[in-house]
Amino acid sequence: MAVSKFETKDLVSGCIFVAAGAYFALESLTYEIGTAFRMGPGFMPLMLGTALSLLGLAIAANGWNKPDSEEAPVWPWRGLILIIGVIVFFGATIRGLGFVPVVLVSSFVAAMSSRLNSPVFAAMLAVTLTVMCTLIFVVGLGMSVPWFGPWLPL
Repeated sequence: MAVSKFETKDLVSGCIFVAAGAYFALESLTYEIGTAFRMGPGFMPLMLGTALSLLGLAIAANGWNKPDSEEAPVWPWRGLILIIGVIVFFGATIRGLGFVPVVLVSSFVAAMSSRLNSPVFAAMLAVTLTVMCTLIFVVGLGMSVPWFGPWLPL
């Protein structure tokens, strides 16, 4: 097996930071930039995007000429599939099931995506998150989504 002359994690994460920062910096150019004393709506995204890109370059440079110190990790397929499934489930069923059941199921499945969580902990977390999200978003902010949807015979 050939030894690489750079640390893969640093190089990849640096490139992701550079790409994200460059995207936000370039998108900010469609807004008025202004000056440091009279900032326009594009000023902060430009500055933060540039800073993120520079940080990404520093991280990538830090990984140069350092060999990979460990084997490539095993992909967490369980977590990846469950989290993507939860996002699709939430978007597809929020109107039909309503806010409370969708947040309850979504938070339980998201908690179970980690092998470190037990079903009891995931259930407690799901109930707590459901109560908090309902109080914050539906009651407090007045989000116009029914607590329970038309698909449930309540």
